Amino acid sequence: MIITPILQNKHPILRLKTKPLDVTEISSTKIQKVISQMIKTLESCPDGVAIAAPQIGASLPIFIVSMQMIEANPKVNPRHLVFINPKITKLSKKKIILDEGCLSVRNIYGKTRRAVTATVEACDQTGKKFTWTGRDLMAQVFQHEVDHLNGILFTDHATDLETIVETSKTND
Repeated sequence: MIITPILQNKHPILRLKTKPLDVTEISSTKIQKVISQMIKTLESCPDGVAIAAPQIGASLPIFIVSMQMIEANPKVNPRHLVFINPKITKLSKKKIILDEGCLSVRNIYGKTRRAVTATVEACDQTGKKFTWTGRDLMAQVFQHEVDHLNGILFTDHATDLETIVETSKTND
């Protein structure tokens, strides 16, 4: 499968609010193909921990968290956790300022104010409903990815934005 390019911040699809999928659509070839493309694309980004469907050009309410985020949780076995029709149902009152970046806003980083804990209700890729409460980095990822599904980029609310370009080293 060809890796789908990640759309960058000027692309209009990143500003669209996604519409919920009917549970019967989840098992369709179209949706399963998008999920597969998202996984392959995320796996090709060593600095990526999650990806939302709009980032690969699909205005669908889906995001995926990579195994590097979920390995720390022994109750989870899959390589990736798929969230379809996610809804944040609870955010902690306690907020913190965090560094944040995005695969769709390459080389720009800033400070965002996020809840320390976030609870998400969603369906997995088989259509089964589940609830997940994330703390710290996982809570930040949930909030960031749900923002994507609502047409919001972290740069819309981040402060202290700076551009950091990695330079490649050559062995002359």
